[in-house]
Amino acid sequence: MIRVGLVDDNSFLLKATQDKLDFFEDVDIRLKAIHGQDLLDKLTKNHNIDMILMDIEMPTMNGVEATEMVKSRYPHIKIIMLTVFDNDENIFKSIKAGADGYLLKEVSPKDLHQGIIETLNGGATMTPSIALKTLKLFRNPIVFEDNSIKTEEINLSVREIEVLEQLSKGLTYNIIAENLFLSVGTVRKHIENIYTKLQVHNKLEAIQKAKNNNII
Repeated sequence: MIRVGLVDDNSFLLKATQDKLDFFEDVDIRLKAIHGQDLLDKLTKNHNIDMILMDIEMPTMNGVEATEMVKSRYPHIKIIMLTVFDNDENIFKSIKAGADGYLLKEVSPKDLHQGIIETLNGGATMTPSIALKTLKLFRNPIVFEDNSIKTEEINLSVREIEVLEQLSKGLTYNIIAENLFLSVGTVRKHIENIYTKLQVHNKLEAIQKAKNNNII
């Protein structure tokens, strides 16, 4: 039995999704929530859920924020964004937040059920038009900045900037260490500090944010 949670602030659309899943005997709707915070509150009482179908635009806490919170607290739960919105920013932010799939609400009952099965088996289900948009996003990345960090608030040291410049050239830690007369351990420490100050999680994000803020 697949234990499913539905999250949508629109009662009509939530009922429509439930009706689609009622065709399948292996699906059990265990939880229904009207926004992200409502979902989190209910998961604290029972997080024995396999799959959440998540709307995006909701009051109190939207679907992207809720996805990030659920993934950090309950990484075993799979999440498919089920929404009417197919714009690039929503797709990008949802994937970055940890969504396992992205379907439009016009999806048929059969395709919705199949998408749930595929995702639980390790796949990443997507409406074909969304899959195409995702490919384009990866080929031509668009930076969606929230402008919460301004250039003047990012205070990298001269040495950290030097390390970041070397990193942006695709150089390995060993070569960066040789070029800057540092130990590899020191280079790693500088990179950790850079990630913390830029609030990023990997090299590509660090380089992109540094370029956006004219640091390198």
